[in-house]
Parts: sequence; structure tokens; C-alpha cells
Amino acid sequence: MNPPIDYYFTPQSPWTYLGHERFARMARAAGRAVRLLPTDFGRVFAASGGLPLGQRAPQRQAYRLAELQRFSAYLALPLHVKPAFFPVSGDAAARLLIAVDQHDGADAAMQLGSAIFSAVWAHQRNIADDATLAGLLAERGLDAARLAQSHSQAVQAQYDANTQQAIDQQIFGAPSYVLDGEIFWGQDRLDFLQRKLGLV
Repeated sequence: MNPPIDYYFTPQSPWTYLGHERFARMARAAGRAVRLLPTDFGRVFAASGGLPLGQRAPQRQAYRLAELQRFSAYLALPLHVKPAFFPVSGDAAARLLIAVDQHDGADAAMQLGSAIFSAVWAHQRNIADDATLAGLLAERGLDAARLAQSHSQAVQAQYDANTQQAIDQQIFGAPSYVLDGEIFWGQDRLDFLQRKLGLV
């Protein structure tokens, strides 16, 4: 049995959005399971020396916007570089993805992830709002009870465990894909993951 690909991300990351569908297709083509690991990157940055977006130098922030536009055009994915609800906390959406993964499996959580990422970057919806998350569950045909379950102690414990695992594995940015102990950071490294999977 091939080992799974560990997938560390935060739901409000535009780079995770830009890579998500390509990554999902790759994993399916390679016959690899995905282990979804929604992570609190505020804690990861504190451990790894990373800076939240608002604290980065102006030239870095400006270049980020240019790169988002480039990748959006290149990948033909709709993206608002300054969406209405950003910056936004990803904690509630991360916990919801964990609850769906626990009750409905990784495939359902991957599909919900696609909806959550698009909600922020393509449709300018507020993923920190429970009403938005309930709507996304309904749109994906998932049980409305998952929202209440996402507030459970068990889900929070898993979120904390994911974050500590990311820190322990030297993860420092989202998205990060880990296969056989090798880290591939960023959706622009998916070509290298594809090679590692033997798909090229």
C-alpha cells in the first residue's frame, strides 16, 4: 500500500486555492490517499520565523499581488487579489474540514475544501461566518450537523495535533505537501511532486 500524501494548509490561503484541484487530480492519478491536515499557521509562523501578511515589507506584499494575478491568469482560475473578506480567520473552516474528514472521509473533505477556497478567492464570501459555512455544507450535500461537530473538543484537539505535527515536521508555509518525508512547499512546486509520484 502506497503511503498517503500529507497535505498541510490553511483555508484562507490563496496559494492553497490555486493548487488544490491540481493536487487532487495528481493524488488520484497516482492512486495515493490524501491526509488532510488543516493547520494553524499563526502558530507555525511563530515557531518558524514567518511573518503574517500584514507585517511583511511593502515590496513583498506588492509582489504577492502581482504573483497572484500571474498564477490566476496562467491557471485560468478566477481570483480576486483583494477579496472582500480578507484577511479572514481560517480556524472555523479548518475545524469544519476536520469534522467532515472524521465523519465523511477525505474525499468529501477535499471537495468541501475546494468550495471553501473558492468561497474566499472567487466568490468573496466570509468563511469565518457560520452561516456561510452552513451554506457550503448544503451546497456540497453534506450533513448540517457537521457545523456543530466542528466546535467539539475532539475536533479542536485534532487541529492542535495537526499544527504541532507541522511544527515538528519543519513545515513553514501553506500549502505544503509531504511525501515519504520530503516537503514540497507551495502550489508552484506541484511539478516536483508530480515527478516524485512517477506521473512524468
